Amino acid sequence: MAILIEWGRYLLSGISVTMGLVISALAIGFLLGLALLFMFYYGVFPALGLDLSAFAIGAVVLGMRGAAYQSQIFQGSIQSISEGQMTAALSLGMTKRAAIKSIILPQALRISLPSLSNEYPEILTDSAVCYAIGVMELLTRTSVIVSQTYVTLPIYAACAGIFILLNYAGMQAISKVEKKFAIPGFGIAAG
Repeated sequence: MAILIEWGRYLLSGISVTMGLVISALAIGFLLGLALLFMFYYGVFPALGLDLSAFAIGAVVLGMRGAAYQSQIFQGSIQSISEGQMTAALSLGMTKRAAIKSIILPQALRISLPSLSNEYPEILTDSAVCYAIGVMELLTRTSVIVSQTYVTLPIYAACAGIFILLNYAGMQAISKVEKKFAIPGFGIAAG
């Protein structure tokens, strides 16, 4: 306890540095994400001659953002599988490709599900940025109602309630999928 008294102020001063990093990263991510959204809406797809809706472009850009995160989850899941599994498959006469397809990937996908569940609430909230290209998603529609009625608190409270329900329902569905595909004796299903 004495050590905490002696070093407490120093430790707590790290909060401002940590929060500075988090806020800076969020701001940079928002700005770059918004730039990416505009780049595809006004530049990439029109240059390719593709006439996609704002909704389709928003879905593609959010999907690309998610792909960067999810690829790291899959990489970690694949690396968590013992090399002995590949060795055993090869010793049984399987090709490396067949072993990856039949043994490694099914396990990696099952292992990755809990981490992938973090992606749902992220994309749910990130979907609001698509207002910038004209997608009339939930938060934009809420703002339209507020601007036309001048009633704020009940409208924004209803919007927040809907987001909470969507988040809860999505997480419940993901939890059921996780439990259905959980590897027996591994992770949360073992507890």
